[in-house]
Amino acid sequence: MRKMMPVGPLMIEHRLIERMIAEIGNEADRVEKGGKPDPAFTDVAADFIRFYADECHHGKEEDILFRELGKKNLSPEDERIMRDLVADHAKGRTVTKKMVEANQRYRDGDESAFATVLDCMKQLRDFYPAHIEKEDRHFFQPAMHYFTEDEREEMLQEGFEYDRSLIHRRYQNVVKDAEVRNLR
Repeated sequence: MRKMMPVGPLMIEHRLIERMIAEIGNEADRVEKGGKPDPAFTDVAADFIRFYADECHHGKEEDILFRELGKKNLSPEDERIMRDLVADHAKGRTVTKKMVEANQRYRDGDESAFATVLDCMKQLRDFYPAHIEKEDRHFFQPAMHYFTEDEREEMLQEGFEYDRSLIHRRYQNVVKDAEVRNLR
C-alpha cells in the first residue's frame, strides 16, 4: 500500500483555496458589472486567505516542507522555485493586507477605496491559480525525491500536528489581542 506523501494534504488544500479564489473572482466580476460592493464578503474572503491559505496552508509549506528542503542539497532549479514560492506567499500577504485596509476605508465612508478592494480581488484571482499550478505541477512531486520514506512520514505527521494545534494558536492570539486592546 502506498503511503500519503506530505504534499498530499497540501494539494487537497489547494482545491479549497481554488474554490474561494473563484468566488473572489465572481465577486469582482459582479461588482464590475455594476453590483454594489459587499464589504462583508471582502471580510470573509480576507479571513479565509489570511487564516486558511496563509497561516494554515502556507504555514505548513514554509515551516515544514521548505524548512526540511532547506536542509537538502537542492538543484539550482528547485532552489529557485522554492525562493519564488516564498516570494509568492509574501505577495499574497501584501495584496490581502492592502485589500483589508481599503475595505476598512470603504466601510468608513471612503467610496473610492472600493476601487482598491476590487483591484486586489482581481490580483488574487489572477495570482493564486498560477501559484498553485507552480506548486502542484512543478515543485511538490519532484521535491519528494529529496526525502527518504521515513522523512516523508515525519513531515506528514508534523503537518497533521500543525493542523491540530492551529485553531488553538489562532484563538490564543485572538484573546491576547483583546487583552492588549483592553489595556489601552
